[in-house]
Parts: sequence; structure tokens; C-alpha cells
Amino acid sequence: MIKRFFILSSLCIVLGVSAQNSHTVVKGDNPYNIAKKYGITVDELLKLNPKFKDGKLAIGDVVTVKAGKQNAQASKPAAVEKVKPNQSSAQVGKIILQPKQTVYGITKQYRISETDLRKLNPELDAHMKIGDEITLPLDSIKKYGGDQQVAPLTVEPKPTEPHSGINATASVEASMYVIQAKDNYYRITKQFGISQQELYALNPGLEEKGLKPGETIIVKNSKTDTSSVAEPVNPKTKIDSGNEKSATVAATSAGTTDDYVTYTVQQGDTVFSIVNKFGISIDELIALNPDLSKGLKSGMVLKIKKQDPAYVKKNGDALSVVLMLPFGYSTNETQYRGMALDFLTGAKLAIERNARGGQKLDIKIVDSGNEASFKNSMAQINPDNTDLIIGPFFKSNVIDVLDFTKNQKIPVVAPFANSPELYNYSNLIIVETNDQTYADKIVEEVRTVYSDQKIYVVADTKKEIANYIKGGLEKAVKNPNIMIVNSPAEIQLDQNMMTGQSAPVIAILASDNDTAGDAFANKMITLSKEVQGVKAFSMYYSPVFEKKVDDLSQASLVYLMDRKINAEGSFEKEILAAYKSKYCKTPPKYAIVGFDVVNDMLTRENKKGEIFKQMNKVQTQLATKFEFVKSKANGAYVNTGYRVIRLVP
Repeated sequence: MIKRFFILSSLCIVLGVSAQNSHTVVKGDNPYNIAKKYGITVDELLKLNPKFKDGKLAIGDVVTVKAGKQNAQASKPAAVEKVKPNQSSAQVGKIILQPKQTVYGITKQYRISETDLRKLNPELDAHMKIGDEITLPLDSIKKYGGDQQVAPLTVEPKPTEPHSGINATASVEASMYVIQAKDNYYRITKQFGISQQELYALNPGLEEKGLKPGETIIVKNSKTDTSSVAEPVNPKTKIDSGNEKSATVAATSAGTTDDYVTYTVQQGDTVFSIVNKFGISIDELIALNPDLSKGLKSGMVLKIKKQDPAYVKKNGDALSVVLMLPFGYSTNETQYRGMALDFLTGAKLAIERNARGGQKLDIKIVDSGNEASFKNSMAQINPDNTDLIIGPFFKSNVIDVLDFTKNQKIPVVAPFANSPELYNYSNLIIVETNDQTYADKIVEEVRTVYSDQKIYVVADTKKEIANYIKGGLEKAVKNPNIMIVNSPAEIQLDQNMMTGQSAPVIAILASDNDTAGDAFANKMITLSKEVQGVKAFSMYYSPVFEKKVDDLSQASLVYLMDRKINAEGSFEKEILAAYKSKYCKTPPKYAIVGFDVVNDMLTRENKKGEIFKQMNKVQTQLATKFEFVKSKANGAYVNTGYRVIRLVP
């Protein structure tokens, strides 16, 4: 006992020194409270102690601090505000604290501010153990508590500030909806004509906990949506929206407000991983999020920093659009001329269509030439009077344009370039969905049906995507047996060790070669006739899949598709007829891309050139699905859209 008293006394002496140059870490210390104690910033503390730059402190560590006065406020106990009676009483109840419930989670689930929660529970921090009772407004428990038990009693709390979880104007026209088993965000937002961000705003906490069948959420009144195109459904075909987001797109939990980028804390995040991810200092992060002093918890929504200012049109009524296409006339280079001319025919159709709808457009076409002559083509662009640039086609040229326009932040659309090097540009819109997005979806699809089957992955010559899929599956399923092969001919049925009979396998096509698609389809048809339970997946669409629907349905083929026209849709029929009338032929591949890209971008624009305010809309054009997400806070918009086709027996 004497020894323990001596140690504690020594610690008190250390803590009591106000003008010392070092501090010995004790239990409960962290960089934030040490810095606050000695009147310095966290960044200053870490600069003085570079070996602790990761923020990991152990009891007994000695850190250098600046000599200075302790923060007088640090020693003052926090005042507990008493709940004053109100003239009208409000009924409250109690919930039993469940595993993993936090203060933040309770405020979000029950639509109550933390201030009001603490007024009802003055000793909240001391009563956050599983099984503890938490007092809440009874109406909130009944409305949002699900199966939680309620023990009502009447108290007279101080009137709280309005905090319903939805804004006043939204609540007037809001209605409730019960989540169904087959619902996903895409179906719900389309059904009720709202964006995914609006859905999250109406239902705080929904983004973190996800959609759960049977739960009730708030939605706007239903209205008809004409922006997406319905797909024809074959009796043996099931089409999924493909709404799930790719894990390869960084920081998908990052959102935006009018002034700040926000980030929802994920499991495994630390303060240091967050500041490194967003390139800010710890002091900046703490200044925007004072509650971090109480610790970082999964589900917290953090303000990160002010957004880059969005582009706003500066001149005239007409939207000034530049198309940068690689015709190669100035250098007499014809390599990409056919591609550029086809793209232009589709783009013209989209431009004329939007102009007829009343949009004022000023279109300029620039020959972007080749790599050597490209910079000369930029001299034709006036960055002070350009509202949107579509093109160029190639990554290095896109970077040149972004650097050229960096002061004006003009929206730039990259129709074909998709590379992590481009993700840092906040004014860039990337149209091409990358292979990792498709691969992640295939891994997810395989995971849902996997039950110890041998898995074959048919690779292309580079094997990069095949290895990526293999790595994803090794994390997603238990005891995976995965083989990468060069040809569908190498796929063989497995053998049951107990019976010696043939056993079904899972096969994945990771090549977009049509010849490989034909061979894969034929091999899977053959194997599915030998044994039931064979399952086939393809990252890419191949024409043979539609020709052999009946046979491939026996292998439960699942494939991802984009850039394919639904010839039976009314919108598609209109566009195809208009193109044929204008050019006397069916639109080729790059004409379809030209129409889809230009039409999608122009329909997101308004007379002020505020295209970025409309990037949350999901739209399907002639053949392409556009579903943009931020690559990271203050980063590029990347298209993650695709459609999932499931052939069912």
C-alpha cells in the first residue's frame, strides 16, 4: 500500500509541474489531452517527438513538451446542465443498451441530438455498459426502436431544440416506406424519385446500418422517373441494378455538405489514418470535430475540410462546351480519326436533342491531334469562357487539360481514361468503369453461392485481373481452392473424395475477348450437362451469352454488362431512329459512346453550369449506365455503373 501511494504521489507531482520540458505518459493519456494540458497543438507535440508520429503512446513513455502554463480549463469539472421543468410534460421511456451501441449510434437511430440525450441521461458516460438503461423520448422509442422493450414514465424535461433528423421542408412532403427483402438503394431511390444522398439525409444512420427488411424509413412522395431505361426481361434472365459500390473506389463513405467534406469513420480507422488519407493536420481535424477528444468511434461522421469551390458559369446565357477529339488532321495522323468521327456523330445527336429541349449551347470542336501536337490544341481553348470540356481521350492529355484549367476548375469529362493518377482532380468526371469495379462485383456474386467448390479463373494474357479476383476470393470465402488457367479448356469437374463421383465447380471468365467468351460458354454448357450445380460468372458481356440463354441458364451464368442497347425500349427506339434518319445507318460503337457521354453530361447541366450539383443522379442513356461516386474527398467523380444479368434455370 505504501509503495502504491508513493507511485501515485510521484505521478501527481509530475502532473502538477506547469513549466516543465517533458511529460511522462500515464494511463488515459493521448496526444490530444497532453497537447491541451501544456497549451500546445497536437502537431507541435508530434514535431517535438518525431518517434511518436504515429500517435501510439505507452504508459511510461517520456515526451518532450514546450514549457508553458497548463490549460486552466482542463482541470475544471464539466458542468452538468440540469433539466428544467417545462409547462407541458413529455413522456419518456427506457431502452436496454445492446452490444455495440454507442452514444453516436443512439442519437442517429432515435433522431435525438446528443445534447438532448445527455439532458435526459446526466450520467450517460458512466452508464454505457451492456444492459444499462438509457432514457429517451417515448415517441422516439416507439417509432425507431424496433423490438426494444419500453418502460414509460412521465417527466418534465426542458424543451429541446428542434432536431427531428429531417429538415422542416422535407418533413411536410415525406412519407414512410417499409423495406422489402429485395430492396436496395437503387430501387428505393428510383421508386420515390430521390437521390441516395437525400435518402441518407431523411434517415440519419441509414448509411451506416444499411437496409434491413421490415424496417420503416422516410421517403418522399412517389413520382415518375424518366431518366432510367427499363430492360427487357427474358423468362430465364434476371437483371440486377448493380447498385452496390466498388471497394476499389477509395473513401466511398466520404460525402459532402454545402461547406465541408464529411467522412464516416470505418472499423479499423485511426485519427492518423484519416489525416493521412485526407492530407490534413491533426489540429485541423480536431478543430472541426471537438468530440474527437473523447475518442474515435466507428460510425462517427467527421467534418474534414472545406470543399474545393465548385465551378459556376461566368459568361453569357449559352453553355460553352468544348469537344476535344483526336482527328489528327493537323499532323496527318489517321490512327484515331474513325473513332473520333463516330464519337462526333453521336455527340451531335445529343447536342441537337438538348438544344431542341431549350438548352442554349455554344459548341466548339477542337482537333486534339496526337501526343506530340496536343499542347498546341489547348491554345484554341479560352479557359475564361469555357463551361465544360468533353475529352480528350487519353490519360496524359487529360492531365494536360486539367493542369491547363486548374485555376478555373472547369469540369473536364474523360470518356475513356480511368487511372488512379486521375483521382486527385476534383473537377474531373471519369466515365469509364474500371475493371476492379467489375471484379469486386464478381467476387461478391461468387461469395454468395460458394460452398467449398473448386474455383477456376480464366485469365487473359496479362493475368492482372485474374490475380485480383483470386486475392479477393481468398479474403471472401473460407478454404478457397482457386486455380488460374489460360483457357476454358482447362476447366475440369472436381472429384468428390468420398464417392469418387464428379462434383460441380465454379468458373469465372476474366477476359473480354469474344473468342474466349465463345469457348467459355461452350465449356460451361458441356459441364452443366454432366453434373448439376455448375456455376459460371463472367466479368464481361459476350454476344454468345444471348444466343445460348437456355443452355447457359443451366450453369446459372451471371455476367456484367454495359454499353449494350435495349432495342425494345422507347427511348432507345427514338434515338436509334433519329441516328438512322440522320446518318442512314445503325450507330457504331463509338457513336453510341459519343451520344451517351454528351447526352448524360448535358442533362446534368443547368444554365449556371453547375454540373457537379447533379452528379448524384443515376442515369442510363442509350447503352451506358452512369452512377458516379467520389474517388475520395475533393477527388474525381468516377462512374461505377454497370448492370448485372443472371440467367436462371
